[in-house]
Parts: sequence; structure tokens; C-alpha cells
Amino acid sequence: MSRGWRVLHVGKYFAPVPGGMERFLGDLVTAQQRRGDEVMALVHDDGRRLAGGDPPWLRRCPVWLRLLFTPVSPTFGFWLRGAIRDHEPDVLHLHLPNVSAFWALLLPSAWRLPWVVHWHSDVEPSRFKPLLRLAYPFYAIFERALLDRASVVIPTSAEYLEASVPLGAVREKCRVVPLGLDPARLPDVEAGSGDEFWRGPGIRVLAVGRLTYYKGFETLVRAAAALPDIQLVVAGEGEERASLERVLDEEGRPASIRLAGAVDDATLARLMASCDLFALPSRERTEAFGIVLMEAMRYAKPLVASRLAGSGMLAVAKEDVNAVLADPEDVAGWRAALASLAADPSRRERLGREGAARFAREYDIATIADRVSGAYDLAHAVVSGDPAVEPAGTGRLLVVIPALNEAEDIGDVIDQVHGLGLADVLVVDDGSVDGTRGVALAHGATVMRAPLWQGAWGAMQTGLRHAVRHGYDGVVTLDADGQHEPAYVPELLEAAKHADVVIAACPSRGSLMRQIAWTYFRLLTGFRLEDLTSGFRYYNARACRLLAGPEATLIDYQDVGVLLLLSHARMRIVEIPVAMNARRHGASRVFSSWFTVGRYMAETTLLCLARWGFTRPGRRIAHPPAATSPNA
Repeated sequence: MSRGWRVLHVGKYFAPVPGGMERFLGDLVTAQQRRGDEVMALVHDDGRRLAGGDPPWLRRCPVWLRLLFTPVSPTFGFWLRGAIRDHEPDVLHLHLPNVSAFWALLLPSAWRLPWVVHWHSDVEPSRFKPLLRLAYPFYAIFERALLDRASVVIPTSAEYLEASVPLGAVREKCRVVPLGLDPARLPDVEAGSGDEFWRGPGIRVLAVGRLTYYKGFETLVRAAAALPDIQLVVAGEGEERASLERVLDEEGRPASIRLAGAVDDATLARLMASCDLFALPSRERTEAFGIVLMEAMRYAKPLVASRLAGSGMLAVAKEDVNAVLADPEDVAGWRAALASLAADPSRRERLGREGAARFAREYDIATIADRVSGAYDLAHAVVSGDPAVEPAGTGRLLVVIPALNEAEDIGDVIDQVHGLGLADVLVVDDGSVDGTRGVALAHGATVMRAPLWQGAWGAMQTGLRHAVRHGYDGVVTLDADGQHEPAYVPELLEAAKHADVVIAACPSRGSLMRQIAWTYFRLLTGFRLEDLTSGFRYYNARACRLLAGPEATLIDYQDVGVLLLLSHARMRIVEIPVAMNARRHGASRVFSSWFTVGRYMAETTLLCLARWGFTRPGRRIAHPPAATSPNA
């Protein structure tokens, strides 16, 4: 979109009301205004106002009562209609869970707009709250209607999307965008500031959050009570404070544990800066992401968090990257996790340093606002009804590196990619036994490890599926052995402005076996490409979606079969010339012997004949590939 968006956000509350949704909405609005969008926010009124008064773009609707943690506002529909009339938005951005967002289902003026639903969390039918469990089936009726009407749904992590039952029915609408924070809201703090909050010596552990049933603070308090060298401060207020006070009584009121109550932003910054590690012991998926985890990462603090299946916490707090994980409600496990970090200052420093680097790379609100804008593009493309419309991308790039026993080289490859500042890095470990995973994690890559060996293409497809689930606009694939030079990635991206797929070609690297195979398959398929087997490629989002599908699973190699599938879908394939390095260690999986070459050629020939039909040598296939070579 050439001009800025006119956005109407419908949220639950807004600052200075504390809470993760409120902090994120405030930071997102600020970032959108900086990028030129015209924004209005409609939320519930709890009586508090911003310092100096609320701005004109912020409207707070009166609340009549609170029921099951939910503000009830019968007049919200009138306020929403008025906001749409006055602001004339291009897009309606609804933040859920929020009962008042359901008013959009009843307003004709709302139905004329594209809807983007920001899915902050499921409404968990909690075992701790039986009334909530009874009420959810009625809420779910309206929730499903809202999801059906939405043009785009934004879950905040792939982990949460995979586990969410409500989102399972609208998976095709979902585009993952993580939450983010404005670093300017979390200022640098002078060394020593905040020392007055801690009592005596010991490792300083901070926990922050509303004292509510799903936070699991009881587990943390009991774990810390048995560790004399641990100081614990829990900052926050809520309905479970009395329960925590009883736990403290049972543990003998240790002087090293303190419930600090609610704190303002300035105090929170000083607490974050002065603690040694940050803990979040949540026990239910209602904790969908953990904004406070990102705040702690901003201050380079190592994390101790719950290994909470299906929660986005696992995307933020990555085990042995920037966090130590413990099972929810496992007091002994939490005690061991705290003790292990307390005894290892070098590990605390390493985890904190990597957390700060990940915060800068992944969670800056300016980047997140750009990705949300991409969701608005997609929503308008959907509403236009034109299936050929390709929404403008946000520029997010993922480098996928399949690896099998590449510990000697992969760290240098990852460092070169990060040095470009253009992409996230995903290493797909295909069963390595030499420490490849640990090296990749230490160098800041995300690592996926399949339970069974997949082969090179299977590992590559795992990375492509990850990219599709996480909403990346493109993928670059390259080898882990140092043959491919990441310095050529900008040239791939430049060529990708006019193509769906770009191949980094180096025909001169071809051995006799490789040259024979290339010549044969050029004759068989009609391709004019110089380097049919290069694994150094760029795929745009459309190509990624195709190659992440079940049809591509039938392919064994990332070369001729993949190119035929792409060509059959009428995607434009181009090459750029590059130089490649000699393999430093090991041998090619395909071109290591005449036997493996013969097997490869036989399998690929059968694929060509069985799937797309035989073509006479020198003729093009029925749907000729739109492929060119720099030497053509």
C-alpha cells in the first residue's frame, strides 16, 4: 500500500493498565504512528488515564461490571460504530480474547471492512476455574463466528498455533507474527540502581506478573524457599495474593522472598536491570507468549521458564539458548533449575547475552509493525476476491541450512549469515552425532531436529514448512559445509525481484560425473539451466507454499524434481553466476561414487517419466520452464 494505513484497534484495555496485551498494543500503536499509519484505539475504561491525559485517538468505553476476568460493556457496540464512522479505517484490527470484539458481528459498517484478528491466547477451559469452563461453550459460538469472518488471523507463535483447537479450523488464514516491544520504553539503567529492592547477598531472582491462577507463582515460591542462596522478588498484584501469602506462611516466611506488589514502569526497569535472572513459572497455555520474558531479554537476563507444551513461551525462552526450562508445577525441577544457574555465572552471562541479541533481532516493535502491515496487505488482497493478488511482503527472510555432522564448519556459516543482517537462521539437524546442534545453538541459530533421518530434501522441506508457518516472505537454502558463500545472498534477493526462484549457479564446480548428469537431465527435461543440482537457492513465499505441500514430499532430491514441480506451477526460475568453495570435509551425498550417481540418475529419470511424461531429447516439456541462465 503506497500510503499509510488507517487502522482501528479494538482492544481490552490500554496503558496505564498493566498487562501484556496492553503493553503490546501501546507499543504497536506507537510504532505504527512512526511508520506513517493513522491509528485509533477503542478499549474499555477502568478509570485510569495516561500521564498528561489521553490523546484524541484513544477512546475508552465505560464498563458496567467485570465477570470472569472480563469487562462487560453493553454500550461498546455504539462506541465501535462511532469510532468506525469518525475514523473511517482501512482495516479493523481486533485483539482477542475480548468479549466486546464480538460487537463487530452485528455492525454493517464493520462488515464492510477487512478484519485482522490478533490471537493473543485461547480461552482455556481451566481446571482451576470451573465457572470459566462452564462459560466457554457459549463464548466459543461467537469466537468461531468472528474467526470465520476474519480475513487474516495473527497467532503470536507457531507453537501456539499448532496446539490451538479454535485456530485449527482456520489454519489457512493464519500468519504468525510474534509480539514485540519498544526498546525506548525500557530505558538503560545505571549500574547499582535497584539494589535497594534486594535483601542481603545471594542470586537475585525476579518474577513479574498479575497474581492470578495460571501464573504458577506458588511453584516458584516453594522452590526458592529451599535455596538459601536465592533472593526472590515477585512484582505484581492480583486475586491470588492471599493464596501466595498462605504458601509463605507454610514455608516459614523466609526473609529472602518478598511479594513487592504492583510496581510502575520505572521501578520495573530498575528491578529488571538489577536482578541476576528472571523466572516465569506459568502452568497453563493462558500464558500464550510472555511479554515479560522479552522485557528481561532486553536487559540481557537469563530466563528460567516453564516447559509449557503448546505455549509461545517456548519460542521466546529457548532451552540452552537464552533459558533453562522446568516442567510446570514441578517444585523439585524448578529448584534444580534455579540452583544450576545460581552456581554457574558464566552460563548466566552466556544465556543473557544471547537473549539480548535475540531481542534485537526478533522482537523490536518496529520490525513487528512492518509484519503486521503485511497482514493488512493480505487482508485487503483476500477481500478483493482476486486469487491472483499477491500481498506485498514484509521482507522477512529465513536461511535454511540442512546439516548432517557438520560441526566443524556450520558455526562459521551461521556467523557469515548473521553478519549480513538480512535473515534469521534455521538449522535442520538431520541426525548428527558430532555436536552440530550445540554448535549451531551457540552461534545463535534456531535448530530443529527430526526424530528420524529425513535425507537432504526432507530436511530442506522441514525448513520450508517452518518458514510457511512463521510467515516468512522468502527462504534461502544453503549448505552447512562452507561450499556456498552467504555473501551472495543480496544478489539472490536482487534477482528475486523478477523471479519466484533464483539458483546460485557454479557450473565450473562440476566433476565429470556431475557434468554427465547435468547434460542428461537438460536433454530429458528441456531446461536451459546451467547448474541443476545447486542447493544454494532462493524461494519466494509462493514457491515455499508449493514445496511445503504433500506433492513435494514425494521428491527425494532438491534438484530436477523440485524444478519440474516449480515449472509445472508456472513459476519463473532464473540463475545468477556465483563462485563456490571446495568441500572442506566429507563427501557429496549424491556425487561421491559412480554407484550413487547411477542410482540418483535412475530415480530421477523415473520421476520425470512417471510424473510429467517423457520428452524427446532437445524438446521442451509441455509446460516449458520459465528459466534463464546468465550465460544463455
